[in-house]
Amino acid sequence: MSQTTALSVGFRSEGERRATLDAIYSKIAWRLLPLLFILWMLAWIDRTNIGFAKLQMLQDLGFSETIYGLGAGIFFIGYFLFEVPSNMLLLRIGTRKTLARITIGWGAACILMLFTQSTWYFYIVRFLLGAFEAGFQPGVILYLTFWFPAHRRAKAFAIFMSAAAVSSIVGGPIAGLIINNLSGVGGLAGWQWLFLIEGIPSILGGLVVLRFLSDMPAQASWLSSEEKELLRTDLAAESAASGHREHAFGAALRDRKLWLLTLTYFCIVAANATLAFFAPSLVRELGITDPLNIGLLIGLLYMFGAGFQVLNGHLADNIKNSRLLCIVAVLVGAAGLAGVGILAGSNPILAFICLVIAVSGTMSAFPVYWQMPNFFLVGAAAAMGIAFINSIANLAGFGAPFMMGAIKDATGSFSTGLLIVAAIEACAALLIIAFIRRPSA
Repeated sequence: MSQTTALSVGFRSEGERRATLDAIYSKIAWRLLPLLFILWMLAWIDRTNIGFAKLQMLQDLGFSETIYGLGAGIFFIGYFLFEVPSNMLLLRIGTRKTLARITIGWGAACILMLFTQSTWYFYIVRFLLGAFEAGFQPGVILYLTFWFPAHRRAKAFAIFMSAAAVSSIVGGPIAGLIINNLSGVGGLAGWQWLFLIEGIPSILGGLVVLRFLSDMPAQASWLSSEEKELLRTDLAAESAASGHREHAFGAALRDRKLWLLTLTYFCIVAANATLAFFAPSLVRELGITDPLNIGLLIGLLYMFGAGFQVLNGHLADNIKNSRLLCIVAVLVGAAGLAGVGILAGSNPILAFICLVIAVSGTMSAFPVYWQMPNFFLVGAAAAMGIAFINSIANLAGFGAPFMMGAIKDATGSFSTGLLIVAAIEACAALLIIAFIRRPSA
């Protein structure tokens, strides 16, 4: 906005206008991001606590690594089938009702896991967990575009997405304590208590969403009419300055950029799912056997992951090159995974350092990756496109754990599987370099 325009809307200078906007966006961030952060943390705890339950569950139920890998991964089949419909429903009924439905549903499914006795029950409830959670992440990504312009969005994405890493910082030690201290209490195994205790907060979180979340800025009672108008004009100006972007999802489906973005994200998800579901087992392979100590080390791993995730989002907003930062992040993650695969059997300390590198690189790719679809999509195309990318790409979350479990059963080692996943993650960098360009406007 020019100096003249700034004066015409009541500001003495453009600097005063920017300072006022900074205060508004800070207010929005403090209102929205803590709740969304907590919900995403709970989602990841309920999604990945199976990795800790596995430490007891497989022996208690007689499940093989292949059965575990398939059950861990089948979560993403439910994700795949219901992600796009969930975002379509979000556009019809609003974010508040959609996120409440999702959160309460996945909390209930997590609790149902405590009744697992057969392979088929295990598969069915994991599928339901994925079906209920479907739409949460793309829904929030879309939701944040209603409140933040592109040059402020990467940091908001990073804060939100760092909850996945924090879930392991918090969830790892808690899982270890539950398994160690509640095994046999009330006739339940430690892994059963884990599912029960960690499912309840999600149900409560869904009720909080219904009470406190606003669907759109225009409906936010905690913003003044002047703040709403300034926010509306700033977001409109940013949208106009972005140049042409696709509004129609049907047209976006015919654009190869959507499919290349999906394939890129597939490669990143393959690495992230492998780390999420097998990190406790990988730490145990390094010689750590006590569940609490495993949980503490997982928490340490993801402290680095959370830190680098927020740092990468902050850098993206400052240097405005999310493409480059995503390339660097996935290459670092791939190098770390390869290092774990090579060193796990010979040097546990270096292997653990490589695991830290793998988590840090892979986690820090997410906030900068999610800036790239907005290069090309807006409106309904963004809503459906983000859900489409997430649903298709998360099939890697089905395939990678299943492959890891099958390879472990066949070879007695995770090394080959880790090297394969490292190569897949490195392909994400090649795809971005070759096919995904920064917009000219």
